[in-house]
Amino acid sequence: MRINNFMKIEFWSIGKANETYVKEGIDVFTKRISNYYPVGWNILQLPKNTASLHETALKKKEGEMIVGLLKKEDYLIVLDERGKQMDSEMLATFIQARANESAKTIIFLIGGAFGVSEEVTKRANYQWSLSKLVFPHQLVRLILAEQVYRACTILRNEKYHHQ
Repeated sequence: MRINNFMKIEFWSIGKANETYVKEGIDVFTKRISNYYPVGWNILQLPKNTASLHETALKKKEGEMIVGLLKKEDYLIVLDERGKQMDSEMLATFIQARANESAKTIIFLIGGAFGVSEEVTKRANYQWSLSKLVFPHQLVRLILAEQVYRACTILRNEKYHHQ
């Protein structure tokens, strides 16, 4: 039974499709989340001619693409190492608060290799840091999916969190 049929969770990530070594885990946790909320992934790929761009120009191009895809009512959470940290219970409370506010779509955004543009940061409703550590984007996708699933089980008082 879903917690809130009206709110959708989306995971957006700049970069390549999931590597096989993490795809299975991402698929497992995404399917589990779907028992609570409608959920989906959007892997955003830039045109091939951007590989030679300088860091600033690349972030700007990525930012323009992201902002162009967002809807006004989307609640954007940017994953950023400089963002605020939460434990699993806080994440559950955070997600529930968005549902209580009748958010239609929560988007968790994993930016490109150099982070996100200032334009995306300004548009973000929240900046969240998974850790002070830096992880490969592929692993961030897996950790993010698992933590959102964990938050869902906390909201339903299911035992996954303390197995």
